[in-house]
Amino acid sequence: MFGMVTTRSQVKEVVRSKGISNIAEDFHEVLNQKVQSLIDEACDRAKKNQRRTVMGRDI
Repeated sequence: MFGMVTTRSQVKEVVRSKGISNIAEDFHEVLNQKVQSLIDEACDRAKKNQRRTVMGRDI
Protein backbone atom coordinates (compact mmCIF):
# COMPACT_ATOMS: atom_id res chain seq x y z
CA MET A 1 0.00 0.00 0.00
CA PHE A 2 1.06 3.56 -0.51
CA GLY A 3 1.63 6.32 2.02
CA MET A 4 -0.78 9.14 2.62
CA VAL A 5 -2.87 10.01 -0.43
CA THR A 6 -4.46 13.06 1.18
CA THR A 7 -2.43 15.92 2.61
CA ARG A 8 -3.00 16.99 6.19
CA SER A 9 -2.85 20.69 5.32
CA GLN A 10 -5.55 20.44 2.66
CA VAL A 11 -7.79 18.34 4.89
CA LYS A 12 -7.30 20.83 7.72
CA GLU A 13 -8.21 23.71 5.40
CA VAL A 14 -11.45 22.03 4.27
CA VAL A 15 -12.44 21.05 7.81
CA ARG A 16 -11.80 24.58 9.12
CA SER A 17 -13.84 26.06 6.27
CA LYS A 18 -16.76 24.02 7.65
CA GLY A 19 -16.41 25.63 11.07
CA ILE A 20 -14.62 22.75 12.81
CA SER A 21 -11.37 23.66 14.53
CA ASN A 22 -9.91 20.30 15.59
CA ILE A 23 -9.18 17.01 13.85
CA ALA A 24 -8.65 13.78 15.79
CA GLU A 25 -5.37 11.98 15.11
CA ASP A 26 -7.09 8.90 13.66
CA PHE A 27 -9.17 10.95 11.18
CA HIS A 28 -6.36 11.28 8.63
CA GLU A 29 -5.63 7.54 8.58
CA VAL A 30 -9.30 6.57 8.19
CA LEU A 31 -9.80 9.19 5.46
CA ASN A 32 -6.70 7.98 3.66
CA GLN A 33 -7.96 4.37 3.75
CA LYS A 34 -11.31 5.42 2.26
CA VAL A 35 -9.64 7.43 -0.50
CA GLN A 36 -7.28 4.53 -1.29
CA SER A 37 -10.26 2.18 -1.47
CA LEU A 38 -12.07 4.51 -3.90
CA ILE A 39 -8.96 4.69 -6.08
CA ASP A 40 -8.55 0.89 -6.06
CA GLU A 41 -12.19 0.34 -7.03
CA ALA A 42 -12.00 2.95 -9.79
CA CYS A 43 -8.86 1.36 -11.23
CA ASP A 44 -10.47 -2.08 -11.16
CA ARG A 45 -13.51 -0.75 -13.01
CA ALA A 46 -11.35 0.94 -15.65
CA LYS A 47 -9.44 -2.31 -16.20
CA LYS A 48 -12.67 -4.29 -16.51
CA ASN A 49 -13.75 -1.85 -19.20
CA GLN A 50 -10.39 -2.32 -20.94
CA ARG A 51 -9.31 1.28 -20.37
CA ARG A 52 -6.01 2.64 -19.15
CA THR A 53 -7.59 5.90 -18.04
CA VAL A 54 -9.46 6.28 -14.76
CA MET A 55 -12.53 8.48 -15.16
CA GLY A 56 -15.00 10.12 -12.81
CA ARG A 57 -17.61 7.56 -13.79
CA ASP A 58 -15.38 4.82 -12.37
CA ILE A 59 -16.16 6.12 -8.89
